[in-house]
Amino acid sequence: MTVSGKTAWIFPGQGSQAVGMGLDLHSEFQSSRKVFEQADSTLSFSLSTVCFEGPEDVLTRTINTQPALLTVSCACLKAIEELNDGSFSRPDFVAGHSLGEYTACAYAGVFDFSTAVFLARERGRLMQEAGTASPGAMAAVLGMEEDVLNEICRATST
Repeated sequence: MTVSGKTAWIFPGQGSQAVGMGLDLHSEFQSSRKVFEQADSTLSFSLSTVCFEGPEDVLTRTINTQPALLTVSCACLKAIEELNDGSFSRPDFVAGHSLGEYTACAYAGVFDFSTAVFLARERGRLMQEAGTASPGAMAAVLGMEEDVLNEICRATST
């Protein structure tokens, strides 16, 4: 996104994961491959295999999804650097949607990648535990008049 000569990069949150994500980066860019290797080493298991091969039910567990998305985002950044021989215009601002804030912080130098991937794993673990202890759900409602939605909520509330 560019506004008035300023550039912002916004990193994705949970929900954008898919089995196979990052495999192309791992195959094509040495710098990206190193990111996956560092994640595997930091977490003491093959997050790379979960990203590249799944299965989907393992990847979509919050404890795995969060460090996986952070790792793929960081691998993308390394690929950009490698493609541009390290010389490219860094963004003026970084931000993230939910989990993406961790990627933004790592890119901004708030903490290093190993710390970021560890924190993402812990965040995912704690969220998974909380979800198991108190199951819930979330829904998005698009294109509905607010008064109609409020009436549906009133009619279905317990």
